Amino acid sequence: MKQEYIITVYSENHIGMLSRITLVFTRRKINIDSLTVSESAIEGIFKFTIVIKSTPDLIVKVVGQIEKQIDVLKAFYHTNDEMIYQEIALYKVATEALYENDTIEKIVRNAGARILEITREYTVIEKTGHKTETQELFFELNKFKVMQFIRSGRVALTRDPIERLSEFLKERDAVLEQID
Repeated sequence: MKQEYIITVYSENHIGMLSRITLVFTRRKINIDSLTVSESAIEGIFKFTIVIKSTPDLIVKVVGQIEKQIDVLKAFYHTNDEMIYQEIALYKVATEALYENDTIEKIVRNAGARILEITREYTVIEKTGHKTETQELFFELNKFKVMQFIRSGRVALTRDPIERLSEFLKERDAVLEQID
């Protein structure tokens, strides 16, 4: 049975790395639901956060294939329960709709969103949360005709108090010291 997994991949920042990682999914005909890449807490190391729906057997194989890629230091997979995650969404609505009545203001307040910018023509609203929350706000605001909408990829941290990559690097370095 398929479920949602969050894969975190740590690598050095080399040209073509994103392409090589996504090719692993393409070859297995796995759709990527969300992809975010950023610097990690470790200088020079980048973190790819990838959300897919998969079976437990397939996720193990995919992560194993990703780890075989040159320049990938380590890859992990987690279920949503093992992670703390958020997405950000931006909504552009006509400013005129805000002035007609206070419904949009109430929707924004009830959703825990905030207004980023107001111009004569449009107002930009920001909401941080899970996909279901940002999508729900879209449906509410779309009653007033959302002009533009965008949602970011997922950003996520493990609930584990230990940074698993740091532990992996310490163990790897200890092994390398023994070899030398």
